[in-house]
Amino acid sequence: MIKQIFGKIPRKPSKSSHNNSNGEGGINDGFSLNSSSGTNSNTLLKPNSVSSKSSSSGSVGSRSGNETSAQQFTNQTKKSAPPTGSVMASAVYEALPSFRDVPSSEKQNLFIRKLNMCCVVFDFNDPAKHLKEKDVKRQTLLELVDYVSSVNSKFNELAMQEMTKMVATNLFRALPSSNHDGKLAEICEPEEEEPVMEPAWPHLQIVYEFLFRFVASPETDAKLAKRYIDHSFVLRLLDLFDSEDQRERDYLKTILHRIYGKFMVHRPFIRKAINNIFYRFIFETEKHSGIAELLEILGSIINGFALPLKEEHKLFLVRALIPLHKPKCVALYHQQLSYCITQFVEKDVKLADTVIKGLLKYWPITNSTKEVMFLGELEEVLEATQAAEFQRCVIPLFRRIGRCLNSLHFQVLMKFTHPHLDNRVNPLKSENKITT
Repeated sequence: MIKQIFGKIPRKPSKSSHNNSNGEGGINDGFSLNSSSGTNSNTLLKPNSVSSKSSSSGSVGSRSGNETSAQQFTNQTKKSAPPTGSVMASAVYEALPSFRDVPSSEKQNLFIRKLNMCCVVFDFNDPAKHLKEKDVKRQTLLELVDYVSSVNSKFNELAMQEMTKMVATNLFRALPSSNHDGKLAEICEPEEEEPVMEPAWPHLQIVYEFLFRFVASPETDAKLAKRYIDHSFVLRLLDLFDSEDQRERDYLKTILHRIYGKFMVHRPFIRKAINNIFYRFIFETEKHSGIAELLEILGSIINGFALPLKEEHKLFLVRALIPLHKPKCVALYHQQLSYCITQFVEKDVKLADTVIKGLLKYWPITNSTKEVMFLGELEEVLEATQAAEFQRCVIPLFRRIGRCLNSLHFQVLMKFTHPHLDNRVNPLKSENKITT
């Protein structure tokens, strides 16, 4: 009778085995841990299908050897589970073999397995946590970068799918809230703010490098890759431009520039998405960390616009670029904005009248520092202005110049008396243009 009662009690081992295979703090994305490899340093991650079959069909005898260790692992992962959005790996998160140690026929499969292994995201808020596992992942990411750089055959669809999946898992995340939200005045003086550094940068940097090498690789077929580097992927990449980490924005700038150049089908969408970021910044939030980087990309794009300019491009100038002079924090991106404006005037001299009147519309009244920037930009625009366009705006222009001559601020007056003191070299003029 006692045996019958015990026989009806549900067995605990099946529950712990289920937890291990589903990844309650363990490794996700189709992989589970090999419970029989606690002391083997060369242990590989096993496919989830194998472990699920053994756990569902095994008898008491087949599970008794691993029951204790599996239960201990489950309890340990529950106690030290990381915050939402990250995945924790246990002590058996081990490195896979090097590409040099496997035959050529197995490299593709090993590449996929390494990509899945790197889908595990660690919590970097605690520097002392999972040090060994973090180093294993870092070394694996470096191997993936080398593999993508040296591969001499076209990436197939499965590889592209797994690569974009790994990149999305690591990069696309909720950015930390800004330290100066709601304090617009302080944004104009960024040197007084402590820069927010991404704690997970040791991994993120290599993932960004991997994405750059993948996009730039001649073995990446754009017609096939556009299924995975699609509109959704581009939008989420653009969201990351609001990161306060300058290192991350620099990588994003380079990668988006490459995507724009390689995926011609995405070009109109990318321009429209950047426009929407500008609209929200100008008319709603006046808070975004990546306006300068986005303008730097656009400076290269505008440089490659075909003539005559499309109406779409002229509307972009009027509706987005000129109103970007309005926010108080224009100093953060004025150099890049001025370059974009000048590029339009050099492409089509008839736009000079529109640009000058736009500058006069947003001319600062009480901010002398901003007024000095506007005068410098106006000088560059006037150098490219023809006589006919100058005649259309000469009256309001000289009214504004007259007010500037009566300014009490010495830097404003110096723009007229010592213009040679403000000769500036724009580093953006060396950018490679993209013909559109």
